[in-house]
Amino acid sequence: MARMTARERRDQLVGVAKAVFAELGYDGATVEEIAARAGVSKPVLYEHFGGKEGIYAVVVDRESTRLLDKITSYIHGEAGGRQMVHASAMAFLHYIEEDPDGFRVLTRDSPSSLGTGGIGGLLADIAAKAEGVLQDFFVRSGLDPDSAIIYAGGLVGMVAHVGAWWAPVQQPDAATVAAHITALAYHGLKGLPSNPVASLDLPTPTSE
Repeated sequence: MARMTARERRDQLVGVAKAVFAELGYDGATVEEIAARAGVSKPVLYEHFGGKEGIYAVVVDRESTRLLDKITSYIHGEAGGRQMVHASAMAFLHYIEEDPDGFRVLTRDSPSSLGTGGIGGLLADIAAKAEGVLQDFFVRSGLDPDSAIIYAGGLVGMVAHVGAWWAPVQQPDAATVAAHITALAYHGLKGLPSNPVASLDLPTPTSE
């Protein structure tokens, strides 16, 4: 058997580590377990990543990038509100279908000392991307583009939370779940008032 190149070995270790972190979590995973499953000695893993924290950070970074790229590739500035919401939901659900281990790693709690940002940081990045698309949609619709970040965060959070619920069961199918998410979000967007605060028609709060 041909010897792996340094890059091939690194990719192999990342793949094995992702499976271990998905199964055991960060705290439960050990360098010994990752090395044993990869069929290497611990010094090999330390040589490439410096230890468990290093390889965990690489796994999270790779998965975050993959998911962000997938979602942003599904949406574009010319899309209408319904198409944008549906595409985002399908991208997220397809990622879960294709890589459940990666999704489990991203949604597990990670040590704050690592500074990886975890799922919260990733969702903030996705919301920032969605904001740009929503701003275009808001301008075309005569709405305030400065409020786009609020709606982007809400939409991304909704898709992510539904995805987290759906991941372990994957029933009903992704297309059905995406259709329900789109129906809820789009019918809200379709009737969006230009002044949401005024539309509530609530009494002005008074200070005591």
